[in-house]
Amino acid sequence: MFFHMELTKELLLYPKHFGPNIRNLLREKLIYTVEGSCSGQHGFVVAVTDVVEIGKGRIREGGGLATFPIQYNAIVFRPFKGEVFDAIVTQVNKLGFFAQVGPLQVFVSKHMIPEDMVFDAQGALPAYVSQVSDQQPQRIAKDSEVRLRVIATRVDAAEIFAIGTIKDEYLGLLD
Repeated sequence: MFFHMELTKELLLYPKHFGPNIRNLLREKLIYTVEGSCSGQHGFVVAVTDVVEIGKGRIREGGGLATFPIQYNAIVFRPFKGEVFDAIVTQVNKLGFFAQVGPLQVFVSKHMIPEDMVFDAQGALPAYVSQVSDQQPQRIAKDSEVRLRVIATRVDAAEIFAIGTIKDEYLGLLD
C-alpha cells in the first residue's frame, strides 16, 4: 500500500538557472516533477519527504544543459494483489464499473459483481441494482462508495492498472 522509499532522479537544468539559488531551484523542480507521477517499478509518488543529496552536475556536450543526480525520500502508493480498498465509483456500464482509489483506477467486471445485482440502464444514472426482495434494493451508481479487493494488477512503465472484485464477504456497497 504505502511505503517510504529512497529514490533517485536526474534533473536537467538550463544554464540561465545557474546561480546562488541552484539548490532551492532543484528541490522545487524535483517536487514539481516527481509528486503525482507514477513509476511502474515503485508506484505512485504521493509526496517527497526529504531531499537526501544533490550530486554534482555534469554539463552535457553540445547543449549546455547540466544533469544533476538527486537522492530523495518519498512516500509511494503501490497496490498489490489481495489488498482491500474503499473506493468511489466513477463510471458504470453494462460490462462492469470503474472505481477510483486515490490515483489508482480499478475495473470491476460484471462477472466479479454478485449474481443478485443486475445492470439497470433505465434510471437517471446507469447502476447495478440488487434484486433481493426482502431488503431495500442497493444501487451501485456513479459516486457510490464500495469496498473492493484487488485480484490482479498490471504494471506499465508509467501506469498501474488493477482489476477488482466485490463478490466476496464483507465487500460491496458501503452505506
